[in-house]
Amino acid sequence: MLLAEFLATFMLVLAGTGAIVINDVSGGAVTHVGIAITFGLIVLAVIYAYGDISGAHINPAVTLAFWAAKRFPGGQVLPYILAQSGGAIAASLTLRLMFPDHQSLGATLPSGMVLQSFVLELILTWWLMTVILGVAEGAKEKGLVAGIVIGAVVMLEALFAGPVSGASMNPARSLGPALASFNLADLWIYLSATILGALLAVWSCRFVRGENCCIEGGCKTADLA
Repeated sequence: MLLAEFLATFMLVLAGTGAIVINDVSGGAVTHVGIAITFGLIVLAVIYAYGDISGAHINPAVTLAFWAAKRFPGGQVLPYILAQSGGAIAASLTLRLMFPDHQSLGATLPSGMVLQSFVLELILTWWLMTVILGVAEGAKEKGLVAGIVIGAVVMLEALFAGPVSGASMNPARSLGPALASFNLADLWIYLSATILGALLAVWSCRFVRGENCCIEGGCKTADLA
């Protein structure tokens, strides 16, 4: 399961931030729309590839939210986060090897006020996690519906929010390129806002659905215990 999370997150960051890097070095050949589509499609692909093995969380905020929703065992949280972070860092180092002169390697950087990006990332992650809680089976994002819906939400959010905050929604996705490119000043935004947003989604799910937030989709007991 941990290897699956490592590989899935590696694929996410390599494809998604790679699209940003290649767009920069090619003079805009990929385009902003192309970058958003790339992120959506790679999320869909890794859910299909690894969803039945590890759940394809590919996101520490998602793992923490599944745990908070009692869909995921606490003992698996830290190993999952380490595997996801390792995959993201490995992908960014791979991009550094291929594009040594690129300054950001697709790092998420606020284009305006810090507070603006913080609030936007919190809302984006809340929205994404709310959808995930609705379509995932316990702590596993798998099946035709989950892959298409989650990938579409990631693409949609990247389309309209990417130019402002980078539309991270994922601490690992931001951690990898930040470390590899030494763009660490604003990393705290993408670590804290995304986690808070995901946990807020669990609270709002319980508020709207009641106990069904934790028992629909077979989450009376954690799938991956």
